[in-house]
Amino acid sequence: MPMITDKSPVAFADPLPAEVDVVVIGAGVAGTATAYFLAERGVKVLLCDKGRVAGEQSSRNWGWIRQQGRDRAELPIMIESNRIWRGLAAKTGEADLTFTQSGSLHLAETDARLSAFGSWHAQAQEHQLDTRLLSAAEIEERFPHVRGTWLGGIETKSDGRGEPFVAIPALARAARRLGVTVIEECAVRTLDIAAGRVAGVVTEKGRVRCAQAVLAGGAWSTYFAANAGIDLPQLAVRSTVARTEPWPSSYLHNTNTPGLAIRRRTDGGYTVSSGVLAEHYLGPRSFKYFTKYLKLLKLSAKDVRLHLGAPKGYPGAWGSPSRWTADEVTPFERMRVLNPTPNPAAVRDIEARLPLRFPELKGAKLAEAWAGMIDVTPDAVPTLGESDAIKGLYIATGLSGHGFGIGPAIGRIMADLVSGRAPGHDLTRFRPQRFFDGTPIVPGPY
Repeated sequence: MPMITDKSPVAFADPLPAEVDVVVIGAGVAGTATAYFLAERGVKVLLCDKGRVAGEQSSRNWGWIRQQGRDRAELPIMIESNRIWRGLAAKTGEADLTFTQSGSLHLAETDARLSAFGSWHAQAQEHQLDTRLLSAAEIEERFPHVRGTWLGGIETKSDGRGEPFVAIPALARAARRLGVTVIEECAVRTLDIAAGRVAGVVTEKGRVRCAQAVLAGGAWSTYFAANAGIDLPQLAVRSTVARTEPWPSSYLHNTNTPGLAIRRRTDGGYTVSSGVLAEHYLGPRSFKYFTKYLKLLKLSAKDVRLHLGAPKGYPGAWGSPSRWTADEVTPFERMRVLNPTPNPAAVRDIEARLPLRFPELKGAKLAEAWAGMIDVTPDAVPTLGESDAIKGLYIATGLSGHGFGIGPAIGRIMADLVSGRAPGHDLTRFRPQRFFDGTPIVPGPY
């Protein structure tokens, strides 16, 4: 199946309702899962996307469903998400939502990396995860086909994988069967606010009355929020990924090695990435939020590269409108699907490293390369909760490259928050106000 772009056929074109209970803005994994779980609770929902369901990062990620390596506050949520993933295909009747248990394997060539594995293993034990530290001898015995000078590793066998570009549209179909109205090419332009709370939204197709809205716009969320007068720290980072042609191999683990990450695909090939390159296009918000990102820049294991300016139409590009009215065409309509060009040097690095790390794949050609723009917060964990500036507006964004796996549980949590139920997890770490209330910014393991 080809990459989802603005050239992809529109698959969801329901009539615009005059009134619903909740409007979900953005049909990536978080927004679609939120709509699905709200509908399970009998809530009348409209799910809008400016382009295509899962057209951006939700279909462009690695497809890992991993508990391993999660932030301490994320981990309980991800454990729940693992459970949800395991039952989604049977529950919805959508084979494209199949969870394949494959395990996650991270390998270390340095003492510092090995020490980080040990620290995270202690955290995993608190939750009785099936995570194991591996010695160099164990790696050589069990994974002789992964080449490197390994000091050790860490493995979580209960982790798995899915196929992002088919899974999220499948979840949208399941949500629609529960009564959700799903509309592609329907940008939400502004909120209707009355007495400080949500009274509706204005889409490019017309107005919709609602008492609550969920902002799940990925890389675009911070700009929608700013137009509504809300400061939402978030920056977009480009990541390059590729896939191989189908290739005979017995290697099934999701594996992250220095300079190369890999997972098996259902089409018989592998999704591969350098795993380290993160590129950011400098724009006005880069400078506005610079000090908030300093700790993340210092502590990140990523190879962070900065570019002078984003191409026209990209989120945060110089000269982009920062304010608009309900009657104006917005940046969301001008860029239906954000489809960044992959970094050619990164693609060449992947081609060169693949046969060195995985000799079994020597000769496997890259069939396609692509890129996605990841919404990253200053602490690299999500922003979840109700806005303190506009009542009835809930925010689910900044998944920071961790979204595909954790998305179903995020959707369940947001559905409970919107419905007035207890979310079942401590969300203090993720509250929208944390970047302004004096709380120290402590980056997670981005």
